[in-house]
Amino acid sequence: MDVSSLTSGPRRAMLRTDDGVRIEAVYEPFSASVADTAVSDTAVVVAHGFTGAADRPAVRRAARVLGRHAAAVVTFSFRGHGRSGGLSTLGDREVLDLAAAVRWARELGHARVATVGFSMGGSVVLRQAALDRATPTGPDAVAAVSAPARWYYRGTAPMRRLHWMVTRPAGRLVGRYGLRTRVDARPWNPEPLPPFEAVPLIAPAPLLLVHGDRDPYFPLDHPRMLAAAAPDGAPVELWLEPGMGHAENAAGEELLDRLGAWLVRR
Repeated sequence: MDVSSLTSGPRRAMLRTDDGVRIEAVYEPFSASVADTAVSDTAVVVAHGFTGAADRPAVRRAARVLGRHAAAVVTFSFRGHGRSGGLSTLGDREVLDLAAAVRWARELGHARVATVGFSMGGSVVLRQAALDRATPTGPDAVAAVSAPARWYYRGTAPMRRLHWMVTRPAGRLVGRYGLRTRVDARPWNPEPLPPFEAVPLIAPAPLLLVHGDRDPYFPLDHPRMLAAAAPDGAPVELWLEPGMGHAENAAGEELLDRLGAWLVRR
């Protein structure tokens, strides 16, 4: 990649997905990192959790810390979130949103693109890596933080509240006006590939699974199920983080720093 061709400051764009949804995205070059030739061609694409958005403080903090390691960071808002169009499908068609962001990073000149997703975004990076393997939008490395292993989980109080919000008309109103998240009322048809079934399809791209032992949404059987789904010899790592809660809001600077180093070195 010709580093001199990069824009000197953040660039905002509205990307169009393969199914025609307009997605807001932000490209941020981090010139301090490009002196390291080992990472100078790497962009990291960040996929936020449900009810997040590109401009939420936790996402902006993640971008800043990851930018210490990569040449650039791309953040975006999933459909139904932030300034993006469409309605949230809770991780189903969001793979098209992520693919559009990866494609944009490659169009801007990055030979290597790594993806990191949090919670719902974690399930999306797993599925997108599996579905787009060996295509131009396939990532070169993948990290899923606080991701579910399977669909329809209701084993914790926060997940029962989330299911109420997305399945009931009153709940969707709360989501739209209270959480600025617009949810599609239609059920999945067909049901998307479960995250644990996506894991065996990701190799040879390296995969990192990160989960807190105090996650109030998904207990530790979720990351262990994901890790167990990897075939023998696949480049998969599992980090169980003591004291960590859920997703980008709970990811501290030290963890994000380690994540950034892993994403650009693998």
